[in-house]
Amino acid sequence: MEWYLALSLMLGTVCTTMFFGLPVAIAFFTANILGTYLFISGDIGLVMMPMEFNNAIKFTFAPIAMFLLMGEILLQTGVAFKAIGSIDRLISRVPGRLAVVSIVGGTIFSSLSGSTIANTAILGSVLLPDMIKRGYKPTIAMGPIMAVGGIAMLIPPSALAVLLASLAEQSVAQLLIAGIVPGILMAFGFFAYVIIRCSINPSLAPPYTPDESALDEPIVLTVNTSARTLLHWSYEGAHCHRINRVLPFLIYILPLLIIFVVVVGSILFKIASPAESAALGVLAALGACYFFKLFKNIIKITGIDGADFSLKEIWKALMETMKINTMILFIIAGSLVFSQALANSGATNGLLNRVMEINMTPLMVVIMMLLVLLFLGAFMDQVSMLLLTLPFFLFGSSSLQAVFNIDVNKSTFLWLNAHLKKKCRCSNLVKEMNSPVRVFLR
Repeated sequence: MEWYLALSLMLGTVCTTMFFGLPVAIAFFTANILGTYLFISGDIGLVMMPMEFNNAIKFTFAPIAMFLLMGEILLQTGVAFKAIGSIDRLISRVPGRLAVVSIVGGTIFSSLSGSTIANTAILGSVLLPDMIKRGYKPTIAMGPIMAVGGIAMLIPPSALAVLLASLAEQSVAQLLIAGIVPGILMAFGFFAYVIIRCSINPSLAPPYTPDESALDEPIVLTVNTSARTLLHWSYEGAHCHRINRVLPFLIYILPLLIIFVVVVGSILFKIASPAESAALGVLAALGACYFFKLFKNIIKITGIDGADFSLKEIWKALMETMKINTMILFIIAGSLVFSQALANSGATNGLLNRVMEINMTPLMVVIMMLLVLLFLGAFMDQVSMLLLTLPFFLFGSSSLQAVFNIDVNKSTFLWLNAHLKKKCRCSNLVKEMNSPVRVFLR
């Protein structure tokens, strides 16, 4: 079979299966059944295919589950929702206020969770209904919420960065640390874009005066035990308004930033390996949630609500993490067989030879990679997009990276950056988000 027919068969099977709404893992395995039967020794290939699950089980994948668990713990205990609420109270009168809150809140939560799903779910459930209610256009309401998920997979803890580094056999620690600056620049780009865009066209996000009546209430601090009240203190001075605005941010956000310090600090100063730092991050998340539980009954402060931290919430977090992690492992196993089938069919070498005939420079190859990823990101999730393109871009001596001698430490960010476009699924949303995407990719 000609290489272009084999390539069309394999990629077409994956894309068609996903188009009909089947899970990504099923799409890969459907293509793998065809590929192994046609290109890997027929029936013998089908028998050998399940053995790839052994290759998908690596210790280097351990941080993925831990980073996902961190986000689920904060999500199930309600701490993440309260943190977003404290940011909402802190930010007052700016153009596109709620969109700005989603960007700031999403960026902060990105440093606490390795899950883009948890990040988007929290922002969407907390802020999106209020934005639609207040007359925000869907583009400026949904765009920042979905785009900020791209920050969650750049800023550590990032589950996708761990997956990419493990499959590409690169340093997990270096790739995690290297994602901090691009993630922050991306957040500033979104922040500036929303403010400028809403200043030019206020109808996108109609301005309104937020209800700040609660900021004028007296500040009351009470410390209770099961038997009696140990401390009762109140303040009704002239600074009540200012303190009530800042206090939730100080109580909710600053303790949560300890999670980021524990994870990144232990990696940066080589105190722990990525897997160990991820485990420390889970312990820090549990400790932070227990700290917020104290504000439920023991410590009472005006405007501060405690967290629901019990075995029930931990069990929910474990179950959700298990579901997502199992899906990722199935996709990894399927993609490994997919890579072998492509290599045996001659599709990988055939495509590479055709690219070499064009006499492209390394920069042109990188641009081509980005264009492919931006196209795939319009209808694929980030894990599928990454695993589908790795055989052509990065795996083996016949990949584009090896043939054109592209610096692998720079090219690994292609898959992380391209997730931005995946967030923009509908055409009008793509139009709204094109500007910050171009700024970031320069």
